Amino acid sequence: MKIVAKIGPDISLLALPSEQIYVGDYVSIEDEDQNAMLIVQVCDEQYLDHLGTVEDMVRDEVLKAAAEGVESDPLDISSISHLIRDMRLLKCKIRGSVDGGRFTSNVSWLPSRVKAKIRRLPIAELMRLAGLNGSRSITLGEVGEAEMLRIFAESLDGRLNIITGRKESGKSHLAKLLATEMVRFGAYVFIFDLNNEYGGLAWNRDGSPSRSSEKTVILSPGNSMLFTLQYLGMSAVVGMLNHVLDMPGASLREFIRLWKLLESQKSLSMRALGDQIQTTRCNELVRDALFSRYHTMLSSGLFTDEQSFRIEDIFSKLPNGGLVVISLGGVSAHIRQMIVEIFLGKLVGLLESKRIPPVFLFAEEAHLYLRETYWDDIVTRMRHFGIFTTFITNQPDAINDGIYRQVDNIFLFNFTNDTDLEKIARVTMIDTDTVKSIVRTLPPRNCLALGHAVANLPIIVKVTQTETRNLGETRLFFNTEWAACPVQRST
Repeated sequence: MKIVAKIGPDISLLALPSEQIYVGDYVSIEDEDQNAMLIVQVCDEQYLDHLGTVEDMVRDEVLKAAAEGVESDPLDISSISHLIRDMRLLKCKIRGSVDGGRFTSNVSWLPSRVKAKIRRLPIAELMRLAGLNGSRSITLGEVGEAEMLRIFAESLDGRLNIITGRKESGKSHLAKLLATEMVRFGAYVFIFDLNNEYGGLAWNRDGSPSRSSEKTVILSPGNSMLFTLQYLGMSAVVGMLNHVLDMPGASLREFIRLWKLLESQKSLSMRALGDQIQTTRCNELVRDALFSRYHTMLSSGLFTDEQSFRIEDIFSKLPNGGLVVISLGGVSAHIRQMIVEIFLGKLVGLLESKRIPPVFLFAEEAHLYLRETYWDDIVTRMRHFGIFTTFITNQPDAINDGIYRQVDNIFLFNFTNDTDLEKIARVTMIDTDTVKSIVRTLPPRNCLALGHAVANLPIIVKVTQTETRNLGETRLFFNTEWAACPVQRST
């Protein structure tokens, strides 16, 4: 390879057809005179367009058509001509340089066209030069040819992550991999599971228990997850009434008054609350608002006056980490929002009082319940709470700019929609041209990793296959017994 040109942060390299360099690969340009190394990434490739190439191709085709079967090339000139036609021009972006053994994004020198030594840079060497290190390694997947990308669990700790891409591109697959690996290192991972697919993480494909089987807890709202008002506390319930059930301010103030009254009488319960609403003296509109919200809470099946589910009990039962799956697939959208709001409110309260250790929260299909309520507060102050969120969505425009500005890692799968690409490209730490040129052509289960986990160096990775069951696959008609009728052939 040779340097052809440099314009701003762009460098063009000339490559022979035999040189195995592809889009997404990293290349080092070493200059002995400068005693430094330039790190560039291949973002696009094209044929070498030089004067006379098209004329030579046209001449060859005309000669072949006019004198078919006659080949005379004693000097083997055609092979040289063919080699020149197949030469590639690699369009690269400068990602930084290595000076004195340390990686830096500052580049203040120009490599020599003649003396520079150019080679493909292995990902492991790149990560070492970038200073990425840790003690808890996660094998994310394959990079290039038979080379594995390993990130560290420490790069996800205390971070905000987004996994996005179009449907069936592999988002949930990556989320499951990260969740099980974090649990393996003793972390506590809570998952809002909208498709009831994460329960399969407790089992391998052959039906045997997985390595995270004994650490997996599946919570079913209305069955294994019921709350008493006393356990939830006023803050979590009021937050749910305000943000999900849209209770008016006057009614909310009356509800708080009734709550405090029942609490002082040590008779706080759903039944007592209903009786108190019925007998209290207040405006009829306020009473109607209280009654309608009370009956919504009652019909949701989330509240009980008996023994309550306690989030903190999970930590005592699983002292070495756990995977807590909150199944939301069988509930309505309204109740789903209530569950998310109540759970977040109680979780934040426990974390603020330091009654539980920090947790990792995976929000599957986040666009369906992502609201400007607790999420903004969690993202803004998550390091103080000790709750570290990963959003999984196929609608990046559902996430507001306030969240994007604080994101630490993005795992970007295939997108072809210009609006989605523009949204992502604006908030990444790299140029928009790289995002658009690479993401459009990513095959399924391949993603562009961006952010702290990869030392802010964009890397294309094919996510490794997991051993656990995949329960989130698309249910097809023609793979079921309903499609057993014979195919009618047209005549």
